[in-house]
Amino acid sequence: METNEVEILLIEDNPHEAQLTIRALRKQNLANHLLHIDDGMEALDFLFSKGKYEDIDPSSNLKLILLDLKLPKIGGIEILRQIKTDIRTRLIPVVILTSSREEQDLFNCYKYGANSYIVKPVEFEQFSKTIGETGLYWIKLNIPLAAGIPKESDSVS
Repeated sequence: METNEVEILLIEDNPHEAQLTIRALRKQNLANHLLHIDDGMEALDFLFSKGKYEDIDPSSNLKLILLDLKLPKIGGIEILRQIKTDIRTRLIPVVILTSSREEQDLFNCYKYGANSYIVKPVEFEQFSKTIGETGLYWIKLNIPLAAGIPKESDSVS
């Protein structure tokens, strides 16, 4: 798959949970244009066209970022903060997929602009159902802001 075709970016360091997530999205026919990255530094490189990703523009097709919080190198909250403060990526929906029920994590994620916060269900069937429904909503039902985005200097009447 060409990295410019990525519609879903899964940022998850746990290989088992990543595999379950991909399987659940595949059941809904949503995994054809999915890229899985397992550490925070590489995720930022991809999102901001650095390092081995310098020749791509992921923001052109990216429709959804599924983001875990506990990641090696750079944590999910910092990744979220950078996504939502950069003009190139701030409008891409970010769904937090985490095992954390900590109030501070929840607060920080919404403070930095998360579009949704989902605690990963422990039971396999519920996990699969939750991921499938999340993917369906964000990829099939949600209407993203399309091309022709007004510049920040443009006023809205």
